[in-house]
Amino acid sequence: MSKEAKKKNLSPGMVCSNCPEKAVAVRELMTRIGDKWSVFLIVVLSKATNRRARFSDLEKTIPGISPRMLTVTLKNLERDGLVLRELFPEIPPRVEYELTKLGESLLIPMQGLVDWVGNHWDDVEMAREKYDGK
Repeated sequence: MSKEAKKKNLSPGMVCSNCPEKAVAVRELMTRIGDKWSVFLIVVLSKATNRRARFSDLEKTIPGISPRMLTVTLKNLERDGLVLRELFPEIPPRVEYELTKLGESLLIPMQGLVDWVGNHWDDVEMAREKYDGK
């Protein structure tokens, strides 16, 4: 490899080739939508009837999530415009969440990531075992 090839400068803008000036924004939003709970929530909501679900149903469906983490994640997704929260004035109060159009636009890439994990989990486990055995 030549010295010129070795000196290739890396920059934050390389991550987002069509929007290099938004590299920090890309990182910030990827942190939000890429965490394990957000992925689960978006995929679960996409498979719910009418893409809507009650808080208690989400809590039962997502393994290992605490009520506090579910609340925080839903609030963050709502703030980013990916989830809509609807409060029904009933006794007891009922709250439902649904994906917005913006949230739905994440389904293809997010389901692709989930499917990739399903297809490659055994490979990852083997690589971990090989690495840990060094």
